[in-house]
Amino acid sequence: MMPHLNDTHKKPTIKRQCNMRIKFKSLLMCTFLLSAIFSAGANAQPAAPPEVKHVVATPDNAIMLTVFLKHDQSRPLGELRAQMAKQEFYKAFPPAGVEVVSWNITMGIGHVIVLRLPASRLAAVNLALENTAWGSYTTEFFPTYDYKAIAQAELNKVRQANPAQ
Repeated sequence: MMPHLNDTHKKPTIKRQCNMRIKFKSLLMCTFLLSAIFSAGANAQPAAPPEVKHVVATPDNAIMLTVFLKHDQSRPLGELRAQMAKQEFYKAFPPAGVEVVSWNITMGIGHVIVLRLPASRLAAVNLALENTAWGSYTTEFFPTYDYKAIAQAELNKVRQANPAQ
């Protein structure tokens, strides 16, 4: 005769129930703490960039970034400019600590801006554009580096090898 299922399981003792509650509470607390830690870092970017403390681009921390602000060609220029003024584009861009290397208008595209900035200011550039240029422009970003000295050295090398050409 097989024992009934209920017969094989003993009722948990009070000590065993307390141990299970303690383990459950510990597991619950760990889960809560881990979720709090990970959710704090999962938020999107802050509404405003942190204050700048005289951050200066130096050769060891500087990056260059080419920004394309492609205008919405379905809207007239006056409307785009009015929206940029309303969103205070020129008040926010470029953010403090960011150098404008060049700023050109390319026909059929829009603004092509080359920036030099400390890597720590990248989020500030992104936020300035998201908050003030979106709507009038779509944005594209390209990491950039200065090739002029390298190209000039190559040209000089070729010219020295073939001086009479």
